[in-house]
Amino acid sequence: MKKFLAFTLAETLIVIGVIGIVSALTLPNLNSSTGDKERVAKVKKIYQNLNDAFSRAQAVYGSHSEWFVNDGNDASKIAKRTGERITEFMKTSKTCGISTNQGCFTGGIDNDAEIYKFITADGMSIAIRPDSTEYQHQIRIDIDGPTKGSLTSGLDYFMFNIENNNIVPKYYNDSFNDLVNHSYNGGLGAATWIIRYDNADYLQFTNNTGTCKNGNTVTEANPRCK
Repeated sequence: MKKFLAFTLAETLIVIGVIGIVSALTLPNLNSSTGDKERVAKVKKIYQNLNDAFSRAQAVYGSHSEWFVNDGNDASKIAKRTGERITEFMKTSKTCGISTNQGCFTGGIDNDAEIYKFITADGMSIAIRPDSTEYQHQIRIDIDGPTKGSLTSGLDYFMFNIENNNIVPKYYNDSFNDLVNHSYNGGLGAATWIIRYDNADYLQFTNNTGTCKNGNTVTEANPRCK
């Protein structure tokens, strides 16, 4: 009689169980890595698109600091003029302007009549808000758009500024140690960290000195947790 070699049912169930355990341990890390790469790509993309649009607007209308000569300190006019001239050179899916409750952003930002809001063609929410002077603005970005995500700084919410006729990520002049502190736990320096170091490892920090969850500490020479 011929003998056939095969797995028993018990052996098959054990193998399936082991595969399930390994998958449960590895997939969250894989998903996290994929999420971070997507986050970095989105922030870099919107930074490039905003800079391109802003540069083209200034080529047509002159330097940003000259756009508000007759507007005084009227925040609504200043935000509207800046937003309209930037969106003239960007692809958008929806423009809310300074109108309120139009669904271009989430929370209080959508209700503010001094903030210019729009949604890009790829679904990101943008809000332009005049800051301390008419020549300085905050640009707030929700890379997940108005109906997704958690609007959490460093996860899907990032800050840029218009300063000296340029768009720059918030805290872009920070030293390395200051940026670690401002990026800790998804802080407001996250956009600068992404632009400067091409990663989102600040999400792995366990303190404001750059100690990572795996025990490594980031340095300016090696700004990664791995």
